[in-house]
Amino acid sequence: MQVLPEIWPVAADGIGIWLISGRDAWRPRLPVMADSEPHAEVELELSDQNVRNDVTFLHSTSWRVDGPRLIVTYLAVVDRPGFVRDHWSDALPVSINMVAAVGKPPTHAPDEAPAPRYIDVLLHGLRHLSFLVGPNGDGTARTVLSDDWKRHLSQFEPALAGMYSGIYGEAA
Repeated sequence: MQVLPEIWPVAADGIGIWLISGRDAWRPRLPVMADSEPHAEVELELSDQNVRNDVTFLHSTSWRVDGPRLIVTYLAVVDRPGFVRDHWSDALPVSINMVAAVGKPPTHAPDEAPAPRYIDVLLHGLRHLSFLVGPNGDGTARTVLSDDWKRHLSQFEPALAGMYSGIYGEAA
């Protein structure tokens, strides 16, 4: 099975959180080679996108199987001064309001593999980051993320409830 990393590059300003890549994650064109590892390939892709020196926090948030590939997901917090759209005109806003707009992720039985949509992967990454910034999270994340990040992330709460259905009845 091939391993392919994906990077959800996000930035924050006084207005909100933004997906600076536009509508999707960045994915290297080639899978991880046997003499490399996902994190190194992510750093190369961030360099190719001209943001490696602006990344203040890089964290793997999840993985999933997609056909013949294992996708390893990273959230890259990118920081540049000023408004995000001044640097990335194609950046799209990401907010907790998206959850209501796109609906809940597809449910699955406890013994089945999930099939998340891309939006679910991004929202999960932001919830994961919110946890890391919180009181039981990672001191490093709290230290490197700006007050704008902390304020915007406070809307995202880690959530596991509601992902199971099937033999245990309707999703919670």
